[in-house]
Amino acid sequence: MNEKDKKIEDLPEEFSTLKEAGEFWDTHSTADYEEIFEPVDVEIALPPRRGKKVVLAADLAEKLSEIAIKQGVSTETLANLWLQEKLTQIVG
Repeated sequence: MNEKDKKIEDLPEEFSTLKEAGEFWDTHSTADYEEIFEPVDVEIALPPRRGKKVVLAADLAEKLSEIAIKQGVSTETLANLWLQEKLTQIVG
């Protein structure tokens, strides 16, 4: 069977979970569904970035990143949460 003859699976009306959607798109190509997509206009207002950079040891950064992924948050978010917890313990 060549590429033209392959059967494209119907796109589900909706997904029950984000995980289900992710699993579907991990095994399907959006190129196969271009005819049903509609263009949208999106504006995103990002707040100005404020803060300071903190350089972490490579091994700490890697471990932090692994834990953040498992918890479903960004590395930056996890670092901020942990630092806030520690500062609350120390400063009150």
